[in-house]
Amino acid sequence: MKLYATNIPQTLPSWATVISNNAGLIEVEINDKDPGFNSMIEELATEIQPGIVGVKASDLCQILSIEMVDTNEEN
Repeated sequence: MKLYATNIPQTLPSWATVISNNAGLIEVEINDKDPGFNSMIEELATEIQPGIVGVKASDLCQILSIEMVDTNEEN
């Protein structure tokens, strides 16, 4: 899984790796098979829609101190 961010902390968890940092856009690859990542995801999991359990990207980014790129933002 990949995240695209504009700001990340200096120290990332072992399951997160910076792939590129070009023009202020940081690409972070997440090892979603890592037990530490899965444990955190389980803690964040909630019902995001009736009958659908998942994790909100905003909650994940808040835990990681990552400012994610808003792909819905109009330019």
